[in-house]
Amino acid sequence: MKIPRLSSVAAVLLATLVISAAAQEQKAISPAEKNYQAGTSPLAAEPMVQSTNPKAPPMAQAEFDAARKIYFERCAGCHGVLRKGATGKPLTPDITVGKGTDYLKVFIAYGSPAGMPNWQTSGDLTEQQVDMMARYIQHEPPTPPEWSMADMKSTWKVSVPPAARPKKKMNDYNLENIFSTTLRDSGEVALIDGDTKQIISIVKTGYAVHISRTSASGRYIFVIGRDGRVNMIDLWMAKPDTVAEIRIGLEARSVETSKYKGKEGDFTDKLVIAGAYWPPQFVVMKGDTLEPLKIVSTRGMTVDTQEYHPEPRVASIVASHFRPEFIVNVKETGKTLMVDYSNIDALKITEIGSARFLHDGGWDSTKRYFMVAANNSNKIGVIDAKAGKLAALIDVGKIPHPGRGANFVHPKFGPVWSTGHLGDESVSLIGTDPVKHKAQAFKVVQTLKGQGGGSLFLKSHPKSAHLYVDTPLNPDAKLSQSVAVYDIKALDKGFKVLPIAEWAGITADGGAMRVVQPEFNKAGDEVWFSVWSAKDKQSAIVVVDDKTLKLKTVIKDKRLITPTGKFNVFNTQHDVY
Repeated sequence: MKIPRLSSVAAVLLATLVISAAAQEQKAISPAEKNYQAGTSPLAAEPMVQSTNPKAPPMAQAEFDAARKIYFERCAGCHGVLRKGATGKPLTPDITVGKGTDYLKVFIAYGSPAGMPNWQTSGDLTEQQVDMMARYIQHEPPTPPEWSMADMKSTWKVSVPPAARPKKKMNDYNLENIFSTTLRDSGEVALIDGDTKQIISIVKTGYAVHISRTSASGRYIFVIGRDGRVNMIDLWMAKPDTVAEIRIGLEARSVETSKYKGKEGDFTDKLVIAGAYWPPQFVVMKGDTLEPLKIVSTRGMTVDTQEYHPEPRVASIVASHFRPEFIVNVKETGKTLMVDYSNIDALKITEIGSARFLHDGGWDSTKRYFMVAANNSNKIGVIDAKAGKLAALIDVGKIPHPGRGANFVHPKFGPVWSTGHLGDESVSLIGTDPVKHKAQAFKVVQTLKGQGGGSLFLKSHPKSAHLYVDTPLNPDAKLSQSVAVYDIKALDKGFKVLPIAEWAGITADGGAMRVVQPEFNKAGDEVWFSVWSAKDKQSAIVVVDDKTLKLKTVIKDKRLITPTGKFNVFNTQHDVY
């Protein structure tokens, strides 16, 4: 690789970085963290106006457009759409112009032990691209367009109106055991029959569906792509398919449906909510058509320094079982919003502050406490949905990423909820019973040693004696292509490794073959894993017998393009994990 020629100032800076690396080794960014943080953004394709800074080095329009695309594909996840800083440092011209092009080129090329990836020496960017990016971040950041109610309605489509939909189930499928499976790079979901292991249908969706959620009744599946497109799929149709769709923003991650039924009324299936990364907002829609009703911005002050943040992204959303509320977690401000939807014309929002960088999470076994990961704060926030307050803030390992987490009964400490981590090999077990196990409630009661960092999901089931932990973003292929499984009754014995990718039987040209996201069937006696290969390579789904930990079957089909998340209808409907 050609290393850039440096000015004397830049050479001194590089030497300083090398000398300080040893002292800051404990802060070094791992390849797993880089893989996670540097994900591409759908905003890379959105048109934006070049905004120049007269004090910055000149850039041609073609260079500006190329640099903007790289920024949104590689950098926006850490530094933010507006470069105001998120999990990474701010990169606005008031900071970058003073540093100068040579200084910036070194940091982009070589990275830093504190967390900046080495974009050039790793081979991700060329010397010319590094120079271009160093000049680009000295100019004013281009702003993506907002997304208004009019924009949403222009994309809203009801292909089968409620009156024209089936009055009863028109197929013979066991709907509760269907798996909604994300086909990431083809912009589709595969509905797979959990009984026969056959694909029922392939539904065209938005790009890289992030999550599938089942309606309270179990009839509808709602999926949301990273490009903000929401699909409403009717499982009662002879061949389940989309009946309504809408685009709620330009980049998004979360969707949920109303589930509460109580003294305030029956809200099951009445409303849908979706949250956007850009613009930073959420929208409440009609549950039968996705007609948008109300948009709420999440821009505001951070929970720690009380500074204004212009783009707090909406992360996980869940529906409360205790009152008519959606629980909306806002990443950059570190706030959980309890959105009372009992009167859509007068939304009441209770703001709960916990820790910044809220991301994913799930319910404890009672569905009273929502356990949410503040990933770059290395904490788990516990939201009491019944009392409407923060019950605890718990220190865990480096960059927790639980997915929904995993609930089980610890042989010594009673009910626990667990999370794995992107930044280290630990698995944290947190007590969740403040009644019968008060001393252990909302504390880390045990830390397990896993295979390694780079974990995205872990899973158990009320009928299972096992805990499964994946490591798809670990740079070691042996770890990314296998899973660790623990015997819940003998956790101190460590884990057993299941060679999932090997069991898939994919030929040598299968590429990375990362194994991701364990998901149980309704009965809790099978666990499914995605073997996620490149778009042009063969992928598969491996089904394991939970009792014996032996291979049960492999699902292969040329239509299974980059399968990742799988969501069992019954378990998703009832928040079983």
